[in-house]
This record gives sequence, C-alpha cells and structure tokens, in this order.
Amino acid sequence: MNKFKYLKLNKYKKIRYLSVIPKNKIYIVFLHGFMSDLEGKKPKNFLKYCKNKNLGFLGLEYSGHGKSSGKFTSGNITKWSNETKIIIKKILKKNNFILVGSSMGAWIALKQFKYFSKQIKGFLGIGSAPEFLERLMWNKFSKKVKKEIVKKGIYNLKHGNYEYPITYQLIKDGRKNKVLSNKLKSKIFITMIHGSKDEVVPVNYSKKVLNLFINANKKLIVLKNGDHSLSSKKNLKKIIFELNKIVSNEI
Repeated sequence: MNKFKYLKLNKYKKIRYLSVIPKNKIYIVFLHGFMSDLEGKKPKNFLKYCKNKNLGFLGLEYSGHGKSSGKFTSGNITKWSNETKIIIKKILKKNNFILVGSSMGAWIALKQFKYFSKQIKGFLGIGSAPEFLERLMWNKFSKKVKKEIVKKGIYNLKHGNYEYPITYQLIKDGRKNKVLSNKLKSKIFITMIHGSKDEVVPVNYSKKVLNLFINANKKLIVLKNGDHSLSSKKNLKKIIFELNKIVSNEI
C-alpha cells in the first residue's frame, strides 16, 4: 500500500499527496474535483493502473480538501492551481506526464498548460467543469442568493446529500481564471468523457474543452446513463481503457 506524503509549502500550509516514482517513465497526474479528495474510487483505480503498467503516478489534495491543511472556504482556483503547479515541479521535475482531471480538476488541468506545455503528453477529462463557478453557479443563483453571498460573503449551497459552502471570494477569483477563450496548440491526444445523465455539468462543457485545442488528436465519449462522478465499475473500466489508449500513444 502506498503511503500518503506531505509537502510543506510554507509555515502554515502542507499538501497531502500520493506518488509512485518510476525510472524514466511517463506519469499520470490525477486532479480531483470540488470538495473531493484522494480516497475515492477514481484515484484508487488510476493508482492501481499505474502500478500494473509500471508508470508514475501523482495525485494531490488541494488546500482545504482531504487531509491537506487549510480551510476549504479560504481556497480558490488561483490557490489550488498554484499548489498543483508547485507539486508537479517538485515531484515530477522534468518528466513528462498525462493529466487526468475530474470535474473541477479539468479546470485546474487546463491552467497547467501555461507552465508545462512541453511536458504534458495527454489529457483525459471526466465530467469536465471549467469556469463552473460563474457559469453553473453564480449565473443560476437567484437575486436573493446573490445578495446573501455579497452581504455575508458565503452561501451554503445544498445539492443532493451534500452542502457546499460557496464564498464570494471564490466566485470572484473564478472570474480571474477564465480558460475557455484560450486556444492551445499542444499536439497531444485528448479524450473528454462525460455521462449522458450528468445533472451537474452539461456535456457541452467537455465539447468546450475540446474546442480549445486546435492541433490535438481529440475525441468526446458520452457514456450512456452515466452520472457526473462516473465512478461505477463499468464506467471506471471504460475510463481506464481510454486512458490506456492515450498512454499507448506516448510510450
């Protein structure tokens, strides 16, 4: 069993991560979603796949997520993207890698192309949700909810069995992290996987991501009856199958 490690970013902040370090092999970098962590089925499946294939693996929990330090309500896309960049530089150094971004993780993955375009050799998105804070939350909030967020600085959004504390600073920071107008020239293999019954993020968000890449070998896979998490055994098998196709093109 691989043990979690911590990277101290400063006196107050440490980030929990999980890594498998191979010799001169490509890495899979897994970026989880909003209020998620590395304890779920997806990261465990990717880790298992990497071990079986003797590939490198890196997964991290952004500040305020999982067992990393910090309050969730203090975090935002800028901070989480920056933590991701620091950990990739520290652990992977000059090694090449394939990004796997789940939901918000796909947004954070897109932010990494600015720093690692030569090292990124592939990108797999799962229920990709770039710019969801403005487009899927703020724009759909009622005037009353918007007023509450501006006045109190926070609103507890109930969705299914979960409650998400949405801060005004998080919404405002999201506006500074727009990615859907940045064309990317990377000539890599990109696969976006989305559930046909995703009630959280519409399928067209995966299409928006694919449209950003003008030179990539790209495809969209819509899984019939799939939800947002795509964590069923059948869906995970399909996701790993598609990841393996990207890996096979790079080894």
